[in-house]
Amino acid sequence: MSKMLLGVCYYPEHWDEAMWSSDVSEMESLGLSVVRIGEFAWSRLEPVEGQYDFDWLDRIIQLLDDSNLKFILGTPSATPPRWVLDKYPGMLAWDEHGKERGFGSRRHYCFSHTGYRQLASEMAGRLAQRYGSHPSLYAWQTDNEYGCHDTTRSYSPHALMAFQKWLEDKYNSISELNQRWGNVFWSMEYNSFEQIELPNLTVTEPNPIHKLDFFRFCSDQVVVWNKAQVDAIHNYSDAPIFHNYMGRITDFDHFKLGEDLDLATWDSYPLGFLEDRSDRPSSFKHKYQYTGDPDFQAFHHDLYRAVGKGRWGIMEQQPGPVNWAPHNPSPASGMVRLWTLEAMAHGAEFVAFFRWRQPPFAQEQMHSALKRPDNRPSPMLSELKQLKEDLNSYDIQKIKSQSINQTLVALIFDYESQWAWEVQPQGEDFDYFRLCYEFYCGLRMLGLDVDIISSDCTSLKQYEMVLAPGIFCINDNLIALMSDYRGEVILGPRTHTKTTDFQINTTSVSQLMELPLVLDMVETLRPSASRVIDKVGIFHRWMEHIQHEDKALEPVIHNNNKTYIAGWPDENTLQNILITCLERANIPYDVQQTSTRIRSKFVIDYMMEEEFRELSI
Repeated sequence: MSKMLLGVCYYPEHWDEAMWSSDVSEMESLGLSVVRIGEFAWSRLEPVEGQYDFDWLDRIIQLLDDSNLKFILGTPSATPPRWVLDKYPGMLAWDEHGKERGFGSRRHYCFSHTGYRQLASEMAGRLAQRYGSHPSLYAWQTDNEYGCHDTTRSYSPHALMAFQKWLEDKYNSISELNQRWGNVFWSMEYNSFEQIELPNLTVTEPNPIHKLDFFRFCSDQVVVWNKAQVDAIHNYSDAPIFHNYMGRITDFDHFKLGEDLDLATWDSYPLGFLEDRSDRPSSFKHKYQYTGDPDFQAFHHDLYRAVGKGRWGIMEQQPGPVNWAPHNPSPASGMVRLWTLEAMAHGAEFVAFFRWRQPPFAQEQMHSALKRPDNRPSPMLSELKQLKEDLNSYDIQKIKSQSINQTLVALIFDYESQWAWEVQPQGEDFDYFRLCYEFYCGLRMLGLDVDIISSDCTSLKQYEMVLAPGIFCINDNLIALMSDYRGEVILGPRTHTKTTDFQINTTSVSQLMELPLVLDMVETLRPSASRVIDKVGIFHRWMEHIQHEDKALEPVIHNNNKTYIAGWPDENTLQNILITCLERANIPYDVQQTSTRIRSKFVIDYMMEEEFRELSI
C-alpha cells in the first residue's frame, strides 16, 4: 500500500435508511476509502435469540460497494443485547468490591464466562460466513476496546473457577504453588486449589504473587476470548483481522493478543487522553489543552506498530470535543489534520474518524463527529478536504524506508512489569507506564525516533541503543540477547529486582552490570522531596542504594556498554544521562523544545514545519 487511507466509523442503524445513500455518496466525495460498521449492532442483527436480520446490513454494504468504499465489519460482542443476559444471567463481570456490574451500557460481560464466549464466537462466525468473501471487505474488527471501563479484571464466580483451573495447570500440585508463593508466611498455605479465592476483599494486602498471577490470568482470558472469535472468522474469511486498542490500557498483554491478529489499530483521542489519562501537571495540561500531549500519540503509534508486527492504523481519530473526559475542549484549527499526518509519519495504513454524524440521543450525544446531529458539517470537515490533497503528495513506503526503518533506538515495554508494580508500587506514585513514557519523551526531546519492542523480542542487533527501565523480571532470552549485544544499554531503575515468582532477586544489579554490586536498600520519596546528587542531578520518587566493595556508588553506574540508573531522574537529569549515552554510542541527536515535538521526522523532513509550529502552543 503506497498511500494511507482515510475512513470513518458509521452507524447506519442509528439513522433513517433514507439518509444512507446521501451519506455514502458524501463519504466518497470527501476522499474516504474505508467505513467501519456493525460493532455495536447485535440487537438489530439478532433481536431475538435465533432470529437473524442481516437484510439491513446487506443493503448498507451494497451502497458502500456501489460507491467503491471498502468496509470494516466489527463483531458486536462488546454490546450483548438484553436477551443474552436473560440467557446467561451469570455472564456479568463483578468489580473488585464484589459487586455485580449491570446491564444498560456496554462491555457488560466477564471474559471467563464460557457460554457467552461461545455465543459471541458463533455470531462472529455467522457474520464471516455471510460476508467473509465479499470483494469490498477490507478487514474485521474483533469486539471493541478491550479493557475500557475497567472490564479486564472480573471477580465473578466464573472468574474464580477459571482462575483455580489456570493455577492448577500452571503449578500442577498445591505444594508447588505453596512453595513458590511463599505461603508459609502468615499461615497462608492451602490444601487444594479449590480453597484459593480471588485476591480481593482481603483484610490487608494479599500475597503479591497471588495478585500478580491473577493479573496474568485475566490477561490470558482476554487472549483466549479474542482467539475464539478469530478462529470463527478464519473458518470463512481470509480478510485481515484486528482489534482496536486504547490509550494507556495496560491490564492485558497486547503483544500476546496481537499474535493471533494481522495488524493493530488503536483509538486516538489526544485531548481526551490529556485530560483523563495523563500524569502531566495542570500547567502542562493547560498549555496543551487544544493540541494534546506532544508525545502521547507518538508513543502509542510506535507501541501498536510493534504489536501489529509492523502493520497498524487508527480506528478512531478524535475529530472534535469528546464527552467522557473531565474537561472537553475543541482541537485547535488544523490539529486533526496534523494528528492524521503524524500517524502517517509513523506508518499508519489508515486513519478513520469517529464518527460520521453526532447522535442526538443516548450516552454519546455530546461526542462530536464529522457532521452535527442536524447533518450540517462540523469544523473538522474542512480539514478532511485538505487531507485528501495531502495524501496525494506522500508515499507511506518512502516514509517508512527513510524514517521508521532507520530507527537507531529501541525502548522495551513489558506489560507484566506494569502489573507487578501495580501490585507492589512501594511508593504510591511509582508507575511503570509513566517511567517508560518519561524515557520515551526524553529521547523525543533529543530529536530521536524510537521503536517500542516487546521483552520477548528475538533480536536487538538492528539498534545502536536499547533502553529497558523498570522491567520487574528480565526473561532468560532477553538476558542472553543483552549479554551478546554490543550497542549501548540503559537499565533501571528497579530493573530485574524480582523473580518471576515475585521474590526479591538479590543478584539483580550485579547480574545485569557484570560487576560485584550489592543493592543495599531502596527508598521512595515524597512528592515534595527530591535528592540532589552532586555532578549527577536530581532524583525523585525512587532511589536505590548500591554498593561496590563496601563503597556507596552514585545512582548512575556504567560498565562496558551498560548504564544502570539507580533512581528516578527528573527531566533535565534524564536528558543529560541520555546525551552521555548517545555520545558514547555515536548516535546523533538534536535538543528539541517541547513546543516543537508534535512532529516526527516526517513532519520535519517532508512537511513545511512552519505551517504547524503555531499549533503546539
